Amino acid sequence: MTETMRAMRLHAPGQPLKWEEVIRPQPGPGEVQLRVLACGVCRTDLHVVDGELPDPCLPLIPGHEVVGEVTALGEGTTGVAVGQRVGVPWLGWTCGECNPCRRGQENLCERAEFTGYTRDGGYAEYAVADARYCFPVNDDNAQATAPLLCAGLIGYRTWRLAGGETPHRLGIFGFGAAAHILIQLALARGQRVYAFTRAGDDEAQAFARRLGATWAGGSDEAPPETLDAALLFAPVGELVPIALSHVRPGGVVVSGGIHMSDIPSFPYRLLWEERSVKSVANLTRRDGVEFLALAPEVPIRTETHAYPLNQANQALDDLREGRLSGAAVLIP
Repeated sequence: MTETMRAMRLHAPGQPLKWEEVIRPQPGPGEVQLRVLACGVCRTDLHVVDGELPDPCLPLIPGHEVVGEVTALGEGTTGVAVGQRVGVPWLGWTCGECNPCRRGQENLCERAEFTGYTRDGGYAEYAVADARYCFPVNDDNAQATAPLLCAGLIGYRTWRLAGGETPHRLGIFGFGAAAHILIQLALARGQRVYAFTRAGDDEAQAFARRLGATWAGGSDEAPPETLDAALLFAPVGELVPIALSHVRPGGVVVSGGIHMSDIPSFPYRLLWEERSVKSVANLTRRDGVEFLALAPEVPIRTETHAYPLNQANQALDDLREGRLSGAAVLIP
């Protein structure tokens, strides 16, 4: 008899997810089957559902912050065991053969597949993943761990591209899931954090101060000090010139999002004096190994809001409308 499961599926961009009974996926060669314990709700999921990222594999099960227990192994699968708890990130498969892969830039793989976008993700009771892109997870609290798989990993890569612990004064634009994780790492490394939120968002600013931000204000305000670097987690293009205006000569602005509204024109003087703008593309296994080892050392504590799996549309809407502090997590 064919085994089934419940899942939330996207049939058309811009439409709500549908709660459906579907065939339980079986692992192929090199893959694992997971019983999903928790799946974080990421802003990238919004971009997929809202049609801002082109050509998703429809019908699609979204979700790429997956924590699960391995329930079956595909042919030839090594490195994981049935019963092991693992995390599955956004980057779900790479070819290992293209020029970026051979250069050690697997995050830029020309044929990459992405969890919850071009392959089914974790908004379901079960999922299948490439064993190469499953990270061992030791924390028993799957709900708390799930946001580390993207908000944490992408935040960490963004921080690394901005110089890691070198910048002393660090600005963070968009104080959501990634920022609330990253601020803990930054403070542990002795950095001062300046948090920028939507204008008038007193709740988010209070959240940032509670987590240790030196200053918190609206993106229409100037920080009390010039920044060494700025990290952008809000997908708002107009923040790029604003961030540039706040960083010192030689400073850097790094965008951690996969999608952003158009960047408006701005005077060259904002870029002059060797200021630079970078973007983050996906992640690498190195990011996962390094960050998941750092997280318990800091230690990083995530603040989460749990939703039943069949309330994924509500979780996405709460994220879209800015009603969340911390991270939303679906619990099958």
